[in-house]
Amino acid sequence: MPETLSFTAKTLDGTAFSAAALAGKPVVLWFWAPWCATCASQAWTVAEIAPKYRDTVPIVGVAGLGEQKAMKEFVTEFDLAGTPQLDDRSGTLWRRFEVVEQSTFVIVDRDGRVVHQGFLDGESLTRQVDALARG
Repeated sequence: MPETLSFTAKTLDGTAFSAAALAGKPVVLWFWAPWCATCASQAWTVAEIAPKYRDTVPIVGVAGLGEQKAMKEFVTEFDLAGTPQLDDRSGTLWRRFEVVEQSTFVIVDRDGRVVHQGFLDGESLTRQVDALARG
């Protein structure tokens, strides 16, 4: 079990989430904030591609730096409810992955190594996820 994925959290709707369940797959963690315009523009891409790659390259949102009500509204507005959106108001996961600004993508390969950390536009994200899905 890779150390990278040995964490648990609660989703915005209160469901328990364990990242350990994703071990052995490449995983994309998307750190976003509800008031962030960049995050809003990327949300469309995430909402579009996440369901398609749910079984091969899960995309997990990690919401921080805001109020839970605003986070839930963001999820509704951008139709993100089909993918796990974690409630990280406490900043635990943001600190764990050393994320310092919103709209950061952390890509973990199937061996649990972080292979990308930083900004990705919609096109780059789609390209990376597609490449990971093809293995």
